[in-house]
Amino acid sequence: MGLLSHLLLLFLCFLPSILSQIKEFISIDCGGTSNYTDSSTGLEWISDSGIMTNGISVLVNRDDNGQQYGRRRDFPTDSKKYCYRLNTEERRRYVVRATFLYGNNESEEYPKFQLYLNTTKWATVTVLDSSRVYVKEMIIRAQSNLINVCLCCATTGSPFISTLELRPLNLSMYATDFEDNFFLKVAARVNFGALTKDAIRYPDDPYDRIWDSDLDKRQNYLVGVAPGTQRINTSKYIDIRTREYPPMKVMQTAVVGTKGQLSYRLNLEDFPANARAYAYFAEIEDLGVNETRKFKIEKPYVPDYSNAVVNIAENANGSYILYEPSFMNVTLDFVLSFSFVKTRDSSRGPLLNAIEISKYVEIAPKTVDQDVNFLYAIRLMSPESSWTSEDGDPCIPTQWEWVTCSTTPSRITKIALSEKNIEGTIPSELKNMEELAELWLNGNSLSGPLPDMSNLISLRVLHLENNKLTGPIPPYLGSLPSLQEVYIQNNSFMGKIPAALLTGKIIFKYEGNHQLTRGSEHSSHFWLILGTALGALAILLVLILGSLYLLCNLQKWTLYQKNDDKGESLRTSTKTSNAYSLARAGHLMDEGVACFIALSELEEATNNFSKNIGKGSFGPVYYGRMKDGKEIAVKIMADSSSHGTQQFITEVALLSRIHHRNLVPLIGYCEEEHQRVLVYEYMHNGTLRDHIHDSINKKPLDWITRLYIAEDAAKGLEYLHTGCNPSIIHRDVKTSNILLDINMRAKVSDFGLSRQAEEDLTHISSVARGTARSLIRKGDVISMIDPQLAGKVKIESIWRVAEIAIQCVEQYGVSRPKMQEILVAIQDAIKIEKGSEANNNISSASSKGQSSRKTLLTSFLDVESPDFSNGSLLPSAR
Repeated sequence: MGLLSHLLLLFLCFLPSILSQIKEFISIDCGGTSNYTDSSTGLEWISDSGIMTNGISVLVNRDDNGQQYGRRRDFPTDSKKYCYRLNTEERRRYVVRATFLYGNNESEEYPKFQLYLNTTKWATVTVLDSSRVYVKEMIIRAQSNLINVCLCCATTGSPFISTLELRPLNLSMYATDFEDNFFLKVAARVNFGALTKDAIRYPDDPYDRIWDSDLDKRQNYLVGVAPGTQRINTSKYIDIRTREYPPMKVMQTAVVGTKGQLSYRLNLEDFPANARAYAYFAEIEDLGVNETRKFKIEKPYVPDYSNAVVNIAENANGSYILYEPSFMNVTLDFVLSFSFVKTRDSSRGPLLNAIEISKYVEIAPKTVDQDVNFLYAIRLMSPESSWTSEDGDPCIPTQWEWVTCSTTPSRITKIALSEKNIEGTIPSELKNMEELAELWLNGNSLSGPLPDMSNLISLRVLHLENNKLTGPIPPYLGSLPSLQEVYIQNNSFMGKIPAALLTGKIIFKYEGNHQLTRGSEHSSHFWLILGTALGALAILLVLILGSLYLLCNLQKWTLYQKNDDKGESLRTSTKTSNAYSLARAGHLMDEGVACFIALSELEEATNNFSKNIGKGSFGPVYYGRMKDGKEIAVKIMADSSSHGTQQFITEVALLSRIHHRNLVPLIGYCEEEHQRVLVYEYMHNGTLRDHIHDSINKKPLDWITRLYIAEDAAKGLEYLHTGCNPSIIHRDVKTSNILLDINMRAKVSDFGLSRQAEEDLTHISSVARGTARSLIRKGDVISMIDPQLAGKVKIESIWRVAEIAIQCVEQYGVSRPKMQEILVAIQDAIKIEKGSEANNNISSASSKGQSSRKTLLTSFLDVESPDFSNGSLLPSAR
């Protein structure tokens, strides 16, 4: 009765603590579809469907590993990180555990990816056995009231996760002198003398630590067992009230070295490294009066510990009481060989109940709080937008899409939130972002005055145009030491513009602020300046009128001569040349941005416009050859109205400043006698449309050639989007506007009349046009491709293009990919088609290729489109 009462008292003492522990357990079934209670442990598991909106749930082939391993959550293979947020109590210690069971036995390449805890790299998850549960466990002292567990950076396959668990610890369990700067990554926790291969955990361990059996060689790789090693156990009560409180069931088993030695060899992941190592000893044999058990550690040799004698009964103050010596900071190799040897005066060999080894993992610095505070504040101003869904640190291990970061320490250097449906006043936390160089908040619904930005000493570019901002422009703005560009057009700012912004040293755009004035600091000289300007203008006007008169008479005489010699020409009028109007409207001739070519030269080069080679949105196109032998394409503008004049000016102004090898270059222009002409480089192989739809006269294009053409076109469009200032949106991309040069390199044309990104976009539809959707939904990729390509392409390459194409025609711009993403997808397809991807297991059979898809396309097929019923974007699993 004495022992029973002791056990009952001990249980009652611990019961409130254990019940409290259970309530604080967090057990997440990643990919699970419902909440449930585990029948074997009594623990409650919750589905992550209400926690994680990214990724997809995948059914797993499991071998009775438990209900929580019936499904897993797969994430896209991209540049993003996918994070779970877990609530913690600051400065409390926890066990954080993530497990991974792949489960599928298909012949595909197994995943390899990174696991992070906050900004600290936790582990590289490498799946080598699809039926094995890989366990990653960290012991931490929480630095705040939440932690992020993130997956990212796959090198093969897709990141995935099976379970995520958080277990609070009590008192000073696992406290170290280094916990301010280091986490403890569990490398081994072994139960020696275990009765079965099953691991011991909750409820036997109230903290739900996993103690692997030494019989499970797959988990621990224990080898090198010394001869004479025997397994012993007891059912007696063992006093485990030490600092770490290991479970009694683990301490009731042990191994003993009957021939005087215990030795094992154990593989430690991510070693050599500094480690914290614990050995657990409890005498569970009844020794005789004259019997003793004394031993030393022989390997690894550690001077401070190897000379010490372990006498379990003496150190623990009796039998059946736990003794736990520790190595709080010891350097261990990848292969840990350890042995205990009995002393000469000992009658029994060494004994071992359990060991626990953890690696010190240095806590990586995070992005500074003052930067993060602003990011989180501004995210709250557009809560329903998809761009706010990224979790974890904004910079580490991967950056959020809309920020750019520096390193050591991580600071935000650029925020790109143009047209992101942000409403409200700019958060005051902006003032603390000393490293911010670019701030793009244009095209939102920001209101109120500007916050204090006087500390932004690194700010170079500030975009606030097209908002609802009010109040004065602060005087210090023009004095910021790094400032180069300020854009505040179309707001409601008022008052005087600071003089420093008007010196010309800073690009300053402020149109559309009707209550904003330039100030009067030079008003005393106003009339003098005005008089001088008017006088100069009068002199200039006289010179111009005189020149026009002479030019007019000269052209009339020339025209008279030509009409006598050549009869009817293409020119439809004998009025004065409009070359002056072009120069006046855009100052093009003065700047020399394009080469002016006389109409007579073009008539000669084109044999009086006799060879029509096409018709574009601008007008008819003619072939020509200049005197120097250069072949040209001559476009004649059909619209002769004043609106057409403005279009022509826009075309020349844009094209003459844009130079990229994948954009058709402008050679020159002409505006004479109401004829407006653009002269381009001649593209010998015509349009892409010719090659696709005119297969009789053209050699059919194979798939790899089409991919290279698509890559060229994507590069040209990407330059228009990101390399031009302001950006240019083509808005009429089609096969007839993709031209091919003599080497079949593609160049995009007809982009000059496109709308600039800085213009008023409220009247421009942003809805993408295109078809492919119904066939994609059916998984029928073969029906989409040119019949001439059937059987000659790799299906996976087709799918890579199809899945990015379907995203390109999403109804709303926020759901469509950037040109850089499209370019990467095309390049991926090229690699697949060329067979350069390692271990490429792509089937040429369409059914197998379609059934084995596990990419972003799966998300498209399974997940409904975003809900815009309330006028705003709700997050989806895209």
